[in-house]
Amino acid sequence: MFFRARLKSYRRSPLAPWAEIDWFLLLACVALTVLGGIMIRSVEINQGLTDWWQHWITGGIGLILAMIIARSNYERLIDWKWIVYIIVNLSLIAVQFIGTTALGAQRWINIGGFHVQPSEFAKVGIIIVLAALLHEVKIPSIPDTIKMLIIAAVPWALVLIEPNLGTSLVFGMITLGMLYWGNVHPGWLILLLSPVCAAILTTVYQPAGIIWAVAMGFVGWWSLPLRCVTGPLALGMNLGAGKLGDIFWGFLQDYQKQRLIGFLNPEQDPLGAGYHLIQSRIAIGSGQLYGRGLYQGTQTQLDFIPEQHTDFIFSAIGEELGFIGCIIVLAVFWIICLRLVIIAQTAKDSFGSLIAIGVLSMLIFQVFVNIGMNIGLAPVTGIPLPFLSYGRSALLSNFLAMGLVESVANHRQRKRML
Repeated sequence: MFFRARLKSYRRSPLAPWAEIDWFLLLACVALTVLGGIMIRSVEINQGLTDWWQHWITGGIGLILAMIIARSNYERLIDWKWIVYIIVNLSLIAVQFIGTTALGAQRWINIGGFHVQPSEFAKVGIIIVLAALLHEVKIPSIPDTIKMLIIAAVPWALVLIEPNLGTSLVFGMITLGMLYWGNVHPGWLILLLSPVCAAILTTVYQPAGIIWAVAMGFVGWWSLPLRCVTGPLALGMNLGAGKLGDIFWGFLQDYQKQRLIGFLNPEQDPLGAGYHLIQSRIAIGSGQLYGRGLYQGTQTQLDFIPEQHTDFIFSAIGEELGFIGCIIVLAVFWIICLRLVIIAQTAKDSFGSLIAIGVLSMLIFQVFVNIGMNIGLAPVTGIPLPFLSYGRSALLSNFLAMGLVESVANHRQRKRML
């Protein structure tokens, strides 16, 4: 009787519709959003801007939407996958015709005075579509894999021509992560990435490119049918990609080359391509262990770092909150990633599991690239730091993605109470 009364009381609770959601995941996202607003205010305090409270308002709206989505059954999206795919592509096509241009790129659509970036929401859309398609095939064959790649390639190409290299890279990592979790042969995924690696290695050091091509020949022989044909074909494909990469590099202008490899030695162009990286490293280094204190960072308060409230918000955290603050931020991201993996493993079906892994792939890649470019380990690609960087479309899309994952968690098979 006691357990029945307890169960009845629990069901009457206002939080009953969200009984199984992952509160640790949700609270971690909210905590990062709150910190993001604080740091954005610190960056802009001497400029009279109000982006910090807009960040919080957008986060609040995103949280409400995430809770609504978490209550809904994510499985219904399987039947809507092609509608979602059409909406994603139409929105990206619309950018080319009615989009507004800023910072040399045409990425936004003006809706009621607000600039919406469709490519951010397209990331969530492609996760839904790929999860639904992979859910339908237990072990994807080569034709199935090619079909998935073609489907993902359409929005990827539309984002790339905006141009938006950073987001297009995120699309690639989402696709690879979900294909791997969807039981696609690992050798096929390696071969998908191999031409890019071959082009880079051949350009940097030609013998390394040749060794890579030979290794990919063995991967092709091991993972593909008709080994006597596919092995040499993989070898030739990588040798050709290496040669094309070398030719392409020769066509680039000096400033374009500098932008791609400037992070390796930013001091070569301290007032140009290397400026952001140098100033960001100075800011993070000056924070030392405990930081200079909130609103006390010299690089941050004197506006030495352009666009610091967006792509370089981590440099403000490093300067004003120090190494301890950076470690705490990384720990919170680690918690988010851990919870996503747990939800993926405990989902009641492969569709939900794939959604969680898609969101994980999107999140972890953005975190690594953004923090990498802040500390000088990656080129500047314009990828924001999830939940911390200012960007209303990016923040909303992140909360929508978390809402989908929470729906997966909320609709797991519930244990019977004794």
